[in-house]
Amino acid sequence: MSEPKEPLFHVVLYQPDIPQNTGNIGRTCVAVGAKLWLVRPLGFQLDAKHLRRAGMDYWQHLNWEAVDSLAEVQTKLQDRTWWKLTKFATRFVWDAELEPGQVFLFGSESNGLPPRLLEEDPDSNLKLPMHEEVRSLNLASTATAVMYEAVRQFGGLN
Repeated sequence: MSEPKEPLFHVVLYQPDIPQNTGNIGRTCVAVGAKLWLVRPLGFQLDAKHLRRAGMDYWQHLNWEAVDSLAEVQTKLQDRTWWKLTKFATRFVWDAELEPGQVFLFGSESNGLPPRLLEEDPDSNLKLPMHEEVRSLNLASTATAVMYEAVRQFGGLN
């Protein structure tokens, strides 16, 4: 049996609310070879019925883990560069030097990331551009755009 392949990067969803968004993000993680981390509490259940309803019939191909706290993920990935996605950032995603093995942290659909996390290291906060009339972008759309910007910067998939 071969060793599991190192994920291209890590996607952390902090207390996601909507299973369909998580399903779409999971699908993109499978497509690019990223690991998905889900930080509880979740706004849905992780059982077969709920996963099928969210369209996650490829879940068996997804490298994922659900944890009880963000601190748990931070401990497991403490030697990595962390990027936090927020509309409050001053830097755009493409202005950061994205590298394999890094971590992308996304907040919940209803609350985003806690302000204390955003204040810890403001240089690690990134955003996508949008006009002020838009309150926020869809979580799955944002995660996909960020993941493919990383893939673009890496020069494609191996």
